[in-house]
Amino acid sequence: MGARVRWLWHHRNYIITAGAPLALLPLPLVSATSVTAFWVCVQEARCGYTILLMALYWCTECLPLAVTALLPVVLFPMMGIMQAGQVSIEYLKDTNMLFIGGLLVAIAVEQWNLHKRIALRVLLMVGVRPALLMMGFMMVSAFLSMWISNTATTAMMLPIAHAVLLQLKAAELGSERQDLRVEDNHAMELETPAPQQEVADDDKGTEASREDGVLDRSPEPERESNRTSAEEQFQQLTKGISLSVCYSASIGGTATLTGTTPNLILKGQIDKLFPDNDDVINFASWFGFAFPNMILMLVMSWFWLQFMFLGFNLRRTFGCGAAGGRDREAYAVMKEEYRKLGGMKFAEGAVLTVFVLLVLLWFSREPGFIDGWATVLFNKQGPFVSDGTVAIFISLLFFVIPSRLPRCGGYGCDDTGKAVNAPATLLNWQVVHERMPWNIVLLLGGGYALATGSEVSGLSTWLGESLAPLENIPPFAISLLLTLLVATFTECSSNVAATTLFLPILASMSVTIKIHPLYVMLPCTIAASLAFMLPVATPPNAIAFSFGNLKVMDMVKAGLMLNIIGILTINVGINTWAYAMFDMGTFPSWANVTLD
Repeated sequence: MGARVRWLWHHRNYIITAGAPLALLPLPLVSATSVTAFWVCVQEARCGYTILLMALYWCTECLPLAVTALLPVVLFPMMGIMQAGQVSIEYLKDTNMLFIGGLLVAIAVEQWNLHKRIALRVLLMVGVRPALLMMGFMMVSAFLSMWISNTATTAMMLPIAHAVLLQLKAAELGSERQDLRVEDNHAMELETPAPQQEVADDDKGTEASREDGVLDRSPEPERESNRTSAEEQFQQLTKGISLSVCYSASIGGTATLTGTTPNLILKGQIDKLFPDNDDVINFASWFGFAFPNMILMLVMSWFWLQFMFLGFNLRRTFGCGAAGGRDREAYAVMKEEYRKLGGMKFAEGAVLTVFVLLVLLWFSREPGFIDGWATVLFNKQGPFVSDGTVAIFISLLFFVIPSRLPRCGGYGCDDTGKAVNAPATLLNWQVVHERMPWNIVLLLGGGYALATGSEVSGLSTWLGESLAPLENIPPFAISLLLTLLVATFTECSSNVAATTLFLPILASMSVTIKIHPLYVMLPCTIAASLAFMLPVATPPNAIAFSFGNLKVMDMVKAGLMLNIIGILTINVGINTWAYAMFDMGTFPSWANVTLD
């Protein structure tokens, strides 16, 4: 029996892949009649079949996520929901261009180690005291994750954290050994006294040893207890720092429109479902809501992780008083890592300049309170220039700007010994091809195809009308319940799958009960990034789990409270400054489009 169960488990992906379509087959096989209204129901059922099948595949990951995202190209035309050309065109929208442009910038930053320089510089400014060290790693991880992927941020920051923590531990244990017997110092093994001398010394009494200032007469059990206590403290610090890095990387990604994929999915869904939305979601408006929310979430998360792993002993965590040797030695580790980077090269300066230019252009394109440069220069008859236009334009510069200043006399030799006649550009296509996660482009496209299919088939309208009884519930309670639902769902599925499946339904529901679509879509999008409880919930969690000697229960206990913190801060934000920013007290005229 046990062998059969193991065989089924090992072959579960094949079983789910083949069995799920057959199990759901009654849904699209509802017989059609000549009644038009009933035919509409058949279309809804067929679209529902596709969505349920993709949801099951996404949750179980029996197929790669990007492969599952291609199912609408096959199923929608075969079921008569959409023509093949209409489905295919959904896979490369303006939001995909924004995603590609943002990733090209991130790849350039990683290619020239600019992110590592920024990280080490900030950590050197913060210092290595436990609570401040945790704060420094969280600040740096969150900032970097705003611009590069949370997985890359975590993968870069955790080795730095690990090196610093090892040095802190070595320095702490070394300071405890300063007064121990000489033989405890393995670097001085040749000076270990003979056993007879050792016994004689033991009989001299503690007073003489104190006068010599060499030997430690503390009882052996007490010394062992102190050593064990120090190791336990560093074990807790290691767990806390590891979790703080992966959690802050996930939190930081919510602050910018390009920080994480769910944010771009919301942008694409809003533009698709509500084409006359007056560009309500752009880089500046998203940042205006999400950045303060990220700061609030980050501060509260820091307090919780400090309480859980470090306690509130100010002397121990903040290191009140003079700095110890362990602090100086750990600081030296980071300083040495920074020294290895050398001075800032021309390529790093060029990438930093282009990056700053991109951010400025994003913010000033359409700030909202005044006409942006895009409106003044190009948008006289319509929104011709988008954030995607800016991202692609800036990313093209990386393929034009040289990585070294042009000069006469050659550029030395490359790694193979071949003479370099001209400097390489900041990016080349080989690097982009290796590092670009093209699968996310397909995931985004699959989400847009699902949203369009739901709208065309009438499934979104039917689901929205089914949720009409929610009209009797206060809007803030609806937002709270839905963010809790999405945050729970994203623990066992990808954040991309969660937002792709929920956002079209939430859009239809908001139109049906006449509340601002962003009032439910915006908090649920950010809630999809709150995957804190399980190692398999998101790649940063898995990386931290392998680095920090963590147990699953450590992550569950820490992540449960962080989920609660995230849900509460999101709903505070959506009912305060976001409520005023997006005028959520009124139902916008552009949202009536789905009622046609």
